[in-house]
Amino acid sequence: MHDKIIGASLPSTQALAYLGDAAYSLFVRRMLVERGLTKAKDLNRETLKYVTAEAQAAMYRRIEHLLLDDEREVFKRAANSTHLNRPKHASVTDYRYATGFEAVIGMLAWIKDEERIEELLTEAHKENSENDTEN
Repeated sequence: MHDKIIGASLPSTQALAYLGDAAYSLFVRRMLVERGLTKAKDLNRETLKYVTAEAQAAMYRRIEHLLLDDEREVFKRAANSTHLNRPKHASVTDYRYATGFEAVIGMLAWIKDEERIEELLTEAHKENSENDTEN
């Protein structure tokens, strides 16, 4: 349980997912620049590998076992929201998992727990990093 959550008022899960989308996008962009990508075309192409519902659902599955109770609760509330506007190319399950993933990251951004965001997203990307170094 996060100490900063106790007594804190959190925005709606939709708002948390919105914040989480931005925080996650920044993490991905920074990661790609750190890998040495500099051309906008390359950066945009590579970013798409990480920011789709399918990719975010996979990220969630990699960190699911690490979530604390309050993170798990936010995930469940967001994933089960009835206000989801699923894109045509994503499965319902992937879109729900991606929304929950974004909401967890958004909650952590809201309470300004950058260390926990970094911990979870670094773990979520470990498999991708290992695959990138093999290629």
